Order: sequence, then C-alpha cells, then structure tokens
Amino acid sequence: MQAELPLRDVQIPEAISWWPPAIGWWVLAVLIPLCFYLVFRLYRRLTRKTALKSAKKYLQALQQDTNLSEQEKLQALSKLMRRTAISLYPRADVASLVGDAWLQFLDGSLSEPQFTSDIGRLLTEALYRPAMQPQSLTPLFTLCANWLAQQKEPKI
Repeated sequence: MQAELPLRDVQIPEAISWWPPAIGWWVLAVLIPLCFYLVFRLYRRLTRKTALKSAKKYLQALQQDTNLSEQEKLQALSKLMRRTAISLYPRADVASLVGDAWLQFLDGSLSEPQFTSDIGRLLTEALYRPAMQPQSLTPLFTLCANWLAQQKEPKI
C-alpha cells in the first residue's frame, strides 16, 4: 500500500495593495505638475515677448504714418501704451488707472519721471481737447519707445 501524502489546499496569494504605489507613479506625480508649470511659464514668456515686439513695431509704424493727423496719432499712441501695459502687468493693477495715476505708473519703470512732465501729459490731457495745437509728437514717441525698451523682466 502506498503512503498518502498530506496535500494542502491551493493557497491563493493576497491581492496586491494599491498603497504604496510603485516608484513610477511617484515619479509621474512629480513630473506631470512640473511639466504643466513649465509649459505655463513658457507660454507666459512667449506671449509677453510677442506683446513687446508687436508694440514696438506698431509704435514705429504709427510714427511713420503720414495719413493720420496729430490727434489720431496721439489717440493711437495712448491706446497702444494702455494695451501694452495691460498685457505686461496684472490687469487689476493697470486697467483702472487714469490721469496722474496712469502717468505715475508709466514713470515707475523709468529712472526719472518723464511722463508726468509736459510732454508725457499729452497722453492724458490732449486727447480730450477739441483742437490740438500742431506740434511735434517726436519727443512723446521717443519717451514711449524708451518705456517699451525698459520693459524686460516679467512683472507678474
């Protein structure tokens, strides 16, 4: 007679736990937010540079445009400065500024206050005068070009 071997029932291993995750999941948990952050920063940097480049090109084109009157050039220049400032700085800080506060904001990035002087005041005062005296806007265009050149570091 043969000896019976004691057989045990089939042993099923425990189910694999979901915690702690494998090292690959930890790496993904760090890399995915990091990638989103870097893409966001790259997007902000590229759009900021695009805003400055297009503002500088538009400023040159506006200065050389002979079809516009002095009043129309002044209005276009004021809009350009406002749009550029809103695209470079937080909207809440810039959009509501008017008058002297707007000129002081523009002077904030220059070494000496020039927008609050006579030539810089044309941006806020001359727009609402019924007839503007014919004068050269070249110093104002130069002042605005200097302001655009000073805008290098992100302010946000």
